[in-house]
Amino acid sequence: MVYVPRLAESHLRRSLGAFPALVLSGPRQSGKTTLLRHLLAQSHAYVLLDDLDQRSFAEGDPIGFLDRHPAPVILDEIQNAPGLLPSIKARIERDPRPGRWVITGSQRFSVMKNVSESLAGRAAIVNLHPFTFAECQDRRPSAKTWDAYLDALLDKRPNDPARAPNLGAWLLKGCYPTVWRRKNLTAELWYPSYVQAYLDRDVRGNIREANLYDFQRFLKLLAARTAQELNQASLAKELGLSIPTIRSWISLLEASSIVFLLPPFHRNFGKRVIKAPKLYFMDTGLVCYLVGLQSAQHVLDGPMAGALFETAVVSNFKKTIDAYGVRDCLYYWRAVAGLEVDLLIDRGGKLLPVEMKMSSTLTPRHAAGLLAWQRLAGQSSPGLIISSSRETGSMGAHVVRRHWAGV
Repeated sequence: MVYVPRLAESHLRRSLGAFPALVLSGPRQSGKTTLLRHLLAQSHAYVLLDDLDQRSFAEGDPIGFLDRHPAPVILDEIQNAPGLLPSIKARIERDPRPGRWVITGSQRFSVMKNVSESLAGRAAIVNLHPFTFAECQDRRPSAKTWDAYLDALLDKRPNDPARAPNLGAWLLKGCYPTVWRRKNLTAELWYPSYVQAYLDRDVRGNIREANLYDFQRFLKLLAARTAQELNQASLAKELGLSIPTIRSWISLLEASSIVFLLPPFHRNFGKRVIKAPKLYFMDTGLVCYLVGLQSAQHVLDGPMAGALFETAVVSNFKKTIDAYGVRDCLYYWRAVAGLEVDLLIDRGGKLLPVEMKMSSTLTPRHAAGLLAWQRLAGQSSPGLIISSSRETGSMGAHVVRRHWAGV
């Protein structure tokens, strides 16, 4: 299979040059192993800790295991052998040269807990997600930094993406690398096995066996609520579960990078604001599978079309900030009275408001919410509308339009 360059490569290389260890986390099948073996094939040995023999050796004799697999080395799926980490720490203290220990993990909660206990201050953390829009199109972004990326989006010149694929097909397919790189593999075949593997490997060991069926019901119900404000009490009532159980299961999905929570922006701007976070799945293909959408037309004509489009765009921004190694700077804003901005990007105190409109024809009413927020916030810098419209560039003095495939 042809390797698809990843946006996170530069951030990963910088981290390797600065820390003795690097932890690459992310959901299963997000391309962690492929990325590392492409970049480090000539310099690092590779050990997969999913292998039962390797796992047993590592847990039973960590010193002997590390003697057999000395640095520089990639230790893949470290959550299967967390007992290695204290021995790695001891070796780093003896030899702190950067970039010698590369660790991956799919269970972010357990991996980060063990890393923070053993490798605090010694390891860089890089998060890798499924493909961004650009990576799906094998399009290398020209921007070297997050700020340059945003500046390019706000360029008022038209920029029509000539090769934009069908939106419904894109949302249905999702952005996991395997689905894109294996031409003979369809989303309908891949997602059922992916969900089963996730339940077997990442969920079964973290919840009671008796609750596994309820967790599957919970996952499907949550998928139907992507891009909505999180209401744990409503979920608990509908599923007949306790709020603490719902809270712990959401934390598990966050730790697995299946979902993320978008916090509200708390500055008042003279209005009472909504203070619950919004929940987004990281991949629309997974959402479509969980809620039973089976065709591109079904996706675009169904009641979830707008939520799926918003999920795709917001998750793309989340993937992009993590790839650039930027701290979380994404929020949403909604007043109790109804005024809302889908996404606010904090640029060091300056806020970039972003709206998502699935429409292929933009009119002044589509910009009304952005303009109202700009007046309320006392801000004159441009806002951004991301849509299906081929008309891109300036939309008046304070709004810039971008086609979703060019984000």
